[in-house]
Amino acid sequence: MNPATIRKIACDADLIPVVLGTGGRILDVGRASRIFPPHIRKAIMARDQGCAFPQCTMPAPWCEAHHITYWSRGGPTSTGNGVLLCSYHHHLIHKENWTIEVTNEVPWFKPPPELDPGRKPRRNQYFRSRPHRD
Repeated sequence: MNPATIRKIACDADLIPVVLGTGGRILDVGRASRIFPPHIRKAIMARDQGCAFPQCTMPAPWCEAHHITYWSRGGPTSTGNGVLLCSYHHHLIHKENWTIEVTNEVPWFKPPPELDPGRKPRRNQYFRSRPHRD
């Protein structure tokens, strides 16, 4: 069952559905918490390695975890709904209404039509083209 189905079933129950990853680590806490727990943040950091906004080079420790589907709009706190953004790009996403989608573990950003009428998706290649360092 996917997380959305589980959440729907548990909606009226006294349950908090979670999705577990390797070794039983929680990867999705649904709506139980707005703040990304440290283990979910670490999973997002491992995936994004830094600010995921195109052409940004801000390293992961200086970034914030952002809900792709906003928490206020029902977005879950999960690795699949999280993306790392530096403070500047986090504010820009909210101010200018960029759209973010994760495809094959890669966050893609679509600018608002005022900036790009074709809304061509773009991604940060800085961290993907460099060897991963712990």
